[in-house]
Amino acid sequence: MSKRILILLGHPSSDSFCAALAGHYRDTALHAGHDVRLISLGSLDFDPVLRDGYRLPQPLEPALLEAQQAIAWAERLVLVFPIWWGGVPALLKGFLDRVLQPGFAFRYKSGSAFPEKLLAGRHAHLLVTMDTPPWYYRWFQSMPGLHQMRRTTLAFCGIRPEKTLTFGPVLDSTPQRRQAWLAQTRALALR
Repeated sequence: MSKRILILLGHPSSDSFCAALAGHYRDTALHAGHDVRLISLGSLDFDPVLRDGYRLPQPLEPALLEAQQAIAWAERLVLVFPIWWGGVPALLKGFLDRVLQPGFAFRYKSGSAFPEKLLAGRHAHLLVTMDTPPWYYRWFQSMPGLHQMRRTTLAFCGIRPEKTLTFGPVLDSTPQRRQAWLAQTRALALR
């Protein structure tokens, strides 16, 4: 059955290994008959800083309005990003701060400490690169960037993280190793 898939490339560079993973996922999913859109955050024109927090409205730039429409359209989100300093890149964090607004992604009801999850019914795949060995990031650093993305961002809005693939260390990885990672990406895109 065909799915509506939105890929968000959270690495600012269009020639990064993250970009290769995003392109590979897109091409595989298209070939499998899915309806796929790709947004490369590095090519968007927007202010990634939420200037007044959520206290005052900050009008969304046209690129962010289009991104909200694409998120609302999608059944599956695929977030492709590197882990930098243990977390997500500033560009991706700023994009999420600006796009996942109250009233679009979540809403608090009067008298409730927990939000209504306005993006429920969607699921996500995460493709994550790092220069740290993934086992070290998991067992010794406790995966702060992945916990943030899966639990306190996606799940908070109702998006169910379904599968996470971690690739690393990318630094000094061989072409054979990268081809193996692309094969894992291809298998995930065919799900």
